Amino acid sequence: MKPAERISTFVKLGETIDNLSFEQKDELLWRAENNNNWFTKESVELSLQGISFMLSQEKLDAWLSIYELSEVQTPKSIGLMLAGNIPGVGFHDLMCVILAGHQAVVKLSSSDEVLMKWLLNKLIEIDPRLESQVRLEDMLKGMDAYIATGSDNSSRYFNYYFGKYPHVIRQNRTSVAVLKGDETREDYVNLGKDIFQYYGLGCRNVSKIYVKKKDQLQDLLGALEVYASVGAHHKYHNNYDYNKSIYLVNLEDHLDNGFLLLKESEDLVSPISVLYYEVYSSEEELAERLDSLKEKIQCVVGNANGLVPFGAAQTPEPWEYADEVDTMAFLLEL
Repeated sequence: MKPAERISTFVKLGETIDNLSFEQKDELLWRAENNNNWFTKESVELSLQGISFMLSQEKLDAWLSIYELSEVQTPKSIGLMLAGNIPGVGFHDLMCVILAGHQAVVKLSSSDEVLMKWLLNKLIEIDPRLESQVRLEDMLKGMDAYIATGSDNSSRYFNYYFGKYPHVIRQNRTSVAVLKGDETREDYVNLGKDIFQYYGLGCRNVSKIYVKKKDQLQDLLGALEVYASVGAHHKYHNNYDYNKSIYLVNLEDHLDNGFLLLKESEDLVSPISVLYYEVYSSEEELAERLDSLKEKIQCVVGNANGLVPFGAAQTPEPWEYADEVDTMAFLLEL
């Protein structure tokens, strides 16, 4: 396939997603939720919107214009070990491999089989030639290169088995938000998207906020009341009950609005249903703190220049790579 044909296939996939009938979409969302209770219909639909967001002709052209894509005479076999923490989380890696002209050998997460298989099938329906460029496997042995995403523990396993091959191996990351003290209620509500979408399970979910003063916390909790429905999800609610009981038994200071717990901590990754906060005294101090933690932070949300705007953490552009590792450059250099 020529590069333009590969790009066109993904543009058509975006159009297919946008033009799904109510019945087609509902059936897909139901099957995904039935496979994994965390993947509610709302979450899967949000993932589809995020994927479609990346797949316009203009965005793909802008993204890929800096690379020299070509017809690959001898494609490499790229082993993809996909995560399954949120719906469709491995799609971008898959897209990069196909656009680079290599063969994607994919080990799906059992948590995200339904949506990823649907996306693969739609791509092959759009251009049947892709059937020879993608295959699903339970074991990823003898690949030319590997891209693997998982926890800090699993990354050690990946490094042990894949480290001698060209590889991109990702570890745990999370996202944070910076509040300067002049945020509006609308900012807080938009921040709620970054906190609660996918129930906080994604690396682009905000798990900690840095605040200039504690007075903001009550205003934030009040504004976040519009997301009270997340507390109705049984798994999320179980986490909330558990963490609340731990804080109460241990007499640990915290704030509570009935479905979210706010707790002061220097840690980055908070448990589900908990949002950590830390007070900073100056922007210089905060910049140093964030710089020291940059290997663990996926994105920083806030109103300042250079930060991801409130509410936009879960809709990255195609050129915003996970862990800031240029996956496409890696693939084209093989």
